[in-house]
Amino acid sequence: MKKDNLYLFTLLAISIIVFLIGYFSMAYMVKVSTNQLLEIQIESSKREAREFAELVSSQLANGIPREVVVDNIQKSIEGTDIETGFVCMFDWSGVEICHPDPNKIGQQTNPNESYVRSIEDQINSEDFYDLLTNKKSQGGIRDFSNENRSSEIIYLYPVKNSDWIIAAHANITKIEKQIKQLKFNFMLVYLLSSATIVLLCLLMVRFLGSYYEKTLETKNEKLAEEVVNLSKLNTDLGNYRNRIAKKIEEENQVENDNSEDQVKIKNRLLTYSKDKLISIKVDEIAFIGTENSITWITSLDGKRYSSNSSLDELYNSLDPMLFFRANRQYIISVQGIDEILRYGNNQLKIRLNPPSSEAIIISKNKASEFKKWLNM
Repeated sequence: MKKDNLYLFTLLAISIIVFLIGYFSMAYMVKVSTNQLLEIQIESSKREAREFAELVSSQLANGIPREVVVDNIQKSIEGTDIETGFVCMFDWSGVEICHPDPNKIGQQTNPNESYVRSIEDQINSEDFYDLLTNKKSQGGIRDFSNENRSSEIIYLYPVKNSDWIIAAHANITKIEKQIKQLKFNFMLVYLLSSATIVLLCLLMVRFLGSYYEKTLETKNEKLAEEVVNLSKLNTDLGNYRNRIAKKIEEENQVENDNSEDQVKIKNRLLTYSKDKLISIKVDEIAFIGTENSITWITSLDGKRYSSNSSLDELYNSLDPMLFFRANRQYIISVQGIDEILRYGNNQLKIRLNPPSSEAIIISKNKASEFKKWLNM
């Protein structure tokens, strides 16, 4: 259950972070893309207005009657008001001369409906965006007495040698649909990409979590196996002690002159304590160690004695059922072992009673030999 909660909280945290970052990134990209779209529309409308103005001016300069020029322009722009941008022409009094919608020809253009206050005033993409989204007057744009108007004049260009003005219109309704479609596309990409990122992150967390859990389970299994082995080893130690105790009682220091092994094995060791010469029984020894080239014998009651013999000499004279050469510094007695612990990689740590001055470690090479010794 805790594992499921961890995955759930991880998914929620990743989802919140991804969706928040994605949302603000999407909003920024929508604004930038919309401004680019509007900038293109503005530049296109300006170019179209200038080209029409130059065309009309050229026709007038070539002596073409004004009525013919107006008729040619009307035919060329009629029906174009369904596009994102179109042009119309009116005179300085505001009367429509040419318009894509013939019904509006002759009507007076109301400055409060669509009017750029000065020919030099130009609208930029930021102003255009505010115009579309907030219906606010920006950059010389008209006041909105009619917010439902479908088009907006965004650029004016005068026709030379006449009182005519070419007005570039932006089809507000059409452009708003394009912007809504743009926002929808960004929103769709944002949701799909965010959901994909969250899903991939969840799968990655689950994969890494599963890998870690398998590794942990393997370690736990090995640890449990080692605990069982150590428990068995300590049980063997107890059994071995019981066998040794029975052997000591049964033999009761019986000497057999016909056996070489028995001749080698000693039942007592000659030791020194200060200036006294003391003989101690081998079954009273806890462990034997060497320190600063001096051999020390520690008995089960915690007393320490010195010996003139080396560890090798002492070990060769002791009963191998009672004593084990743990390492170069120590010989341990089965009677002195208090506990067997796992240490490092397949090594064993022996805790003695009475305790030794330093830790007694049995290397992994001798660990199997030590286990066999306890199973003798």
